[in-house]
Amino acid sequence: MAITRDYKETINERAKSDPEFTSALLDEAISLFLNGEPDVARLVLRDLVNATIGFEQLSEQVELPSKSLHRMLSAKGNPTMDNLTKIISILSKTLKVEVKVHSKHLNAA
Repeated sequence: MAITRDYKETINERAKSDPEFTSALLDEAISLFLNGEPDVARLVLRDLVNATIGFEQLSEQVELPSKSLHRMLSAKGNPTMDNLTKIISILSKTLKVEVKVHSKHLNAA
């Protein structure tokens, strides 16, 4: 019988010991949003919140019920841009990560 672990346990453990990992998760979530994959981005953000700040503390800082935040960051969630910006801002401050967006300009022929 193979020994397996729930991926959430792995994420939680790694987030506690590896700041680069949490930074990469935040970067991935933002990239997914910007590249048209909001469903997956919300799930990555949810896992990141669970592994770091927690929904109760996030709730206090965003000034919204944690239940609402859970719904927003579900696969079918629909956070407003204001709420999404607040969540990302709080996570970046908590993780001590500066968020920068770089774009690649493509020449259309």
